[in-house]
Amino acid sequence: MGKSKVLVVGGTGYIGRRIVKASLAQGHETYVLQRPDIGLDIDKLQMLLSFKKQGAHLIEASFSDHHSLVEAVKRVDVVICTISGVHFRSHNITMQLKLVDAIREAGNVKRFLPSEFGIDPARMENALEPGRVTFDEKMVVRRAIQEAKIPFTYVSANCFAGYFAGNLSQMVTLLPPKEKVCIYGDGNVKVVFMDEDDIATYTIKTIDDPRTINKTVYLRPPENILTQRQLVEIWEKLAGKQLEKVHIPNDQFLATMKEMDYAGQVGVGHFHHIFYEGCLTNFEIGEGQEEASKLYPEVKYTRMDDYLKQYL
Repeated sequence: MGKSKVLVVGGTGYIGRRIVKASLAQGHETYVLQRPDIGLDIDKLQMLLSFKKQGAHLIEASFSDHHSLVEAVKRVDVVICTISGVHFRSHNITMQLKLVDAIREAGNVKRFLPSEFGIDPARMENALEPGRVTFDEKMVVRRAIQEAKIPFTYVSANCFAGYFAGNLSQMVTLLPPKEKVCIYGDGNVKVVFMDEDDIATYTIKTIDDPRTINKTVYLRPPENILTQRQLVEIWEKLAGKQLEKVHIPNDQFLATMKEMDYAGQVGVGHFHHIFYEGCLTNFEIGEGQEEASKLYPEVKYTRMDDYLKQYL
């Protein structure tokens, strides 16, 4: 069997562009959906043209034109959707239902990877409002996939390093703090931090792997399972400077939600589940699930001490 042909939907996005690059790097014939509503977004257009230069094919299709979506997915074996599910960018999770309809009608897709890549929504039935909408909508999409009997892989990639590691998990910045750092609770809850390029590499590894069909794949490389305190210590060692630690009790942290806009409230809820409840690591990987670094030990994943060096 040759390598699967891959269609990336949302290929100009934060994770999508990395998925396109990884798909090409691993030798897959790679297609990227080009939506006509790109309008005057020159950055998106130039990124699409750069993909073309690297060997990807652009396919025009629109979520408002069912036939065009069906024709697009008929050309490939695997569909990977990376449209955004975060509220401070754009939140389009349920748009994937149109893609599910197209895949069902086309009838040829061997694997669908919907836009997941974060916390496993199947474990978040008790999540806080309003942030639970992310998990609820992802579960709506999962149910539609399974009702349509579409073969799937769900990728749970935990914390993107660009948003959670470089800033030492501070909420309102992407850069490391200079003087003091907020620590959630005692800072000893285990979290998983992932370089985004590694997320893409592992994701593409799963698509032709029979071990991952109809399963959730968690990205939990052992050396990237760290507490917030450990992450801060790595940075302090690299920077040669101690930061003042400000510990925030859980109730005080949740109380900050009152002053925030909707996107901020969503963020506080998610941080609460990650850093106080430990939702990324407080369970064993079991039946119907796999761990990526065990499946693909050949991937040389980025450790957080190496990742943080770019911020010096």
